[in-house]
Amino acid sequence: MAGHSKFKNIMHRKGAQDAKRAKKFTRLIKELVVAAKSGTDPEANPRLRTALLACRSANMPKDNIERVLKKAEGGDSEQYDEIRYEGYGPGGVAVIVEALTDNRNRTASEVRATFGKFGGNLGETGSVNFMFDRVGQIIYPADVAGDEAMFEGALEAGADNVESDENGHEVTTAVEDFNAVREAMESQFGAPEEAGLTWKPQNTTPINEDQAQTFMKLMDALDDLDDVQSVSSNVDIPEDVMAKMNG
Repeated sequence: MAGHSKFKNIMHRKGAQDAKRAKKFTRLIKELVVAAKSGTDPEANPRLRTALLACRSANMPKDNIERVLKKAEGGDSEQYDEIRYEGYGPGGVAVIVEALTDNRNRTASEVRATFGKFGGNLGETGSVNFMFDRVGQIIYPADVAGDEAMFEGALEAGADNVESDENGHEVTTAVEDFNAVREAMESQFGAPEEAGLTWKPQNTTPINEDQAQTFMKLMDALDDLDDVQSVSSNVDIPEDVMAKMNG
């Protein structure tokens, strides 16, 4: 799992450096719109609670959040469909793309074209998700706590697992425990760097340098699509290859 964890953190740092703040806000707003459909009381709506926390940790202006909730209460918010695309990238890496869209045809053709452009191919729904587990994931920077303290805190909060390295702490939970664990962790360690539901690979697929270069381009291109909310994969880029690419 170390390969995946490292790649995740590298991707996260890259995103932070690129400062794609507007893009992040758009994604958070869409998630807020969809979550608020099931009710605007966060106490009774765990998905909305998660979305609100994500908005706050991204320092989204309060006005933006309240506008979405008011629209939802008035029943005139935008309509988005949740769609999951599954396929393979360079080197046979399994990829899951989650999207929120107001135009299914547009999104499908954009995602398919992006896979094709970088040597991948889109499969049927269900073609790769059996290789992943749906889990809650909470990420803290390394300097928040020592490995031991983070492990003890996460265990006490009801988490399933903790992986720590020099890049940070990655806490995983069962989907149904995610909100409770995140709230317990937050009271002990403060707001996480990142928290949400994700697809965690059961095994990883190692790729060579050429494949890794193309794979990173595929990830960036998918990330740039307006309707894409998140991308998960089972890639394992060996450390020496990653070092070369970052060098």
